[in-house]
Amino acid sequence: MKNFISVNDVTDINAMVAKALAYKKNPFADRKLGADKRIGLLFLNPSLRTRLSTQIAAKNLGMEAIVFNVDKEGWALEFEEGAIMSGNTVEHVKDAAPILGQYFDILCIRTFPSLKNREDDYSELVMNSFVQYAGVPIISLESATLHPLQSLTDIITIKESLDDRNFALAAGASNTPPLGDGGSKPRPKIVLTWAPHVKPLPQCVANSFAQWVNAWGEADFVITHPEHYELSDQYTKGAAIITNQNEALQDADFVYVKNWSTYNDYGKIYSNDPAWMLTEEKIKLTNNAKVMHCLPVRRNVELSDEILDSENSLVTKQAGNRVWAAQAVISEMLSTFPKGG
Repeated sequence: MKNFISVNDVTDINAMVAKALAYKKNPFADRKLGADKRIGLLFLNPSLRTRLSTQIAAKNLGMEAIVFNVDKEGWALEFEEGAIMSGNTVEHVKDAAPILGQYFDILCIRTFPSLKNREDDYSELVMNSFVQYAGVPIISLESATLHPLQSLTDIITIKESLDDRNFALAAGASNTPPLGDGGSKPRPKIVLTWAPHVKPLPQCVANSFAQWVNAWGEADFVITHPEHYELSDQYTKGAAIITNQNEALQDADFVYVKNWSTYNDYGKIYSNDPAWMLTEEKIKLTNNAKVMHCLPVRRNVELSDEILDSENSLVTKQAGNRVWAAQAVISEMLSTFPKGG
């Protein structure tokens, strides 16, 4: 794997999921794979789970992880080609990235959209600049439009939950509902639902989740949101789009809750209708669905306490699986390095 920027960098999603779940069972199986290798984690915006889980994953593989908060500890970087740097930016990425490439064997970048100019954000200038100039493999820890490590984690969590449910069914658990239509090869129904929030948020997680579920191709996928909250069809193509949340939730096996701001009239909040918050009453419409959220979550705004603290919630397991997603990706990259190099 040369880079990990989107699902397009993964040749076999199920194989990657299997690798991650194998690491969950045996975290130190490849503890010498990253010996004498360094991974750099560069943050242009804050992080909790992404930062810590990636550090732990790298250490499990024997790597040294170094974190650098560019927005607080470094120079303001310039990314525009041909820029006349007479303003606030101090160092151009063309000068910084190649040096970082000499310091690290793998470089991880986390950036964030401005939510002011869609063309600028969706050009992925920051991430693409590091890919172009660093000269080492790049892992996205979230970009202006995508969050691939989160999405890999989400597929891992769904697959793990499906395996647990199938095991319970095989064991004859009477309180475990069957998936899908109950046929010989039932497909789970996954619903991505918009949720209210107090401020405009990026489309990154929603875009990425849609991209990965569609590429995975092993579920019936529905996206539900109020009118005017359409995502870019480059990510949602293949999903059913429904603006009636109750209709979308019918018989769902997994419900992924996430807020995002408008895409067409970019970065706006048109509606904060609290009726879109997922509640216990709405779960009754589903197939006793498991509920997911990438965290952090605004309790009783995006998701109710009764859901987050219920047996239906997968958010803690989901967050824990961030380690194994990162470890699988880093391992895949290290495996392509020349031995002894």
